[in-house]
Amino acid sequence: MADTAAVSPEETYLRSRTLIVPVQGVKPNQLQDSFSATRSGGRTHLAIDIMAKRGTPVLAADDGFVLRVATNRLGGKVVFLTDPERTLVYYYAHLDRQQRGLRVGQRIRQGDQIGTVGHTGNAVPSAPHLHFQIMAMGSNGRWWEGPSLNPYPALRRAVK
Repeated sequence: MADTAAVSPEETYLRSRTLIVPVQGVKPNQLQDSFSATRSGGRTHLAIDIMAKRGTPVLAADDGFVLRVATNRLGGKVVFLTDPERTLVYYYAHLDRQQRGLRVGQRIRQGDQIGTVGHTGNAVPSAPHLHFQIMAMGSNGRWWEGPSLNPYPALRRAVK
């Protein structure tokens, strides 16, 4: 039976992008879909966790631009990127470190190192990983408010 679920324009656009798995050395077949998993406080994950050794390079999954380099309570050290059309927001969290010199507006090429895998924020120290989330660009310049899109299907067909 054909999938008749409605697909948003942002999901269609995401499907058109050719992403890479954003953790060096991790292959698409090693990923697990944790998008709908429950989290503390009644939250839903809305991302996937890519497990890797602390210090493993985190790479830009797509071409684009830096939106923000910051630290927050849940994500720890984080980087927000957007795609070239500014339709999607890529959120990289729990980084051990952010790549030195990243600045807002900077052009990023797919595969550029943007940090390293860690366990900052609310991540468990014994399970370093990259929390990778994709969101549709929010309206009125509020890029952090767009709905989340499941990165798993896009990364399952990622370039190796």
